[in-house]
Amino acid sequence: MSRLQGQDHVQVCLNGPRGARDGAAVPVSPGAMAEAAAAAVAAGACDVHVHPKSPCGQDTLSPRAVAAALTAIRAALPARVPVGVTTGAWAEPDPGRRVEYVRSWTVLPDHASVNWHEPGAEELAAALMERGVGVEAGLWSGTDGVRRFLGSPLAARVLRVLAEVTDTDPATAEGSARMLLAELGDARGRPVLLHGEDGGAWPVLRLARRLGLATRAGLEDTLLLPDGRPAASNAELVREALL
Repeated sequence: MSRLQGQDHVQVCLNGPRGARDGAAVPVSPGAMAEAAAAAVAAGACDVHVHPKSPCGQDTLSPRAVAAALTAIRAALPARVPVGVTTGAWAEPDPGRRVEYVRSWTVLPDHASVNWHEPGAEELAAALMERGVGVEAGLWSGTDGVRRFLGSPLAARVLRVLAEVTDTDPATAEGSARMLLAELGDARGRPVLLHGEDGGAWPVLRLARRLGLATRAGLEDTLLLPDGRPAASNAELVREALL
């Protein structure tokens, strides 16, 4: 299984589908995303993953929202830091419409995540590749995403695999992560970024670091520090991840 710049590679996941209801620390506007990204990179993150938002705070793939988020974030970061976006089905349920959005983006991300268990994943990944956007293959535990990815003709062309552990029980998340990695095998030779969510976020992150795999930290994956206190910012989560 390929590493991705080793255990010190920490991607910051700024917001995810979360919004203002999840606390003021979650960045929703392009300006807030830019500020959060800059602070997280200063704290040690080397890559950014963001969910552009509509004016009402919902995830969207619209060209205007994607351009606004990417432009603001890039203006706040060193040029070397890549910035990626989601293409999750919750942002646009229609597979054909998701492809149309990608083809109409006026500002391109460095990479975009494609959840391989979602309908239309292959077509969406192909559209991104055609535009020169790196594809992060989102492979969720508890889905058929790994099976579909390993059989895909596009697998060897993705930028990396995002191995996402959906088990949120801190007592079992590490075991679930090991099972997902075993299922993934050599990941068709692609680098692997391993991460969890909510209660499983910290156990999976610590496992990733012990295994020398890339990982990620941020308010998309957890709102809490390892001791259960609410995180004040994405930067605080990144600093904790790098301890």
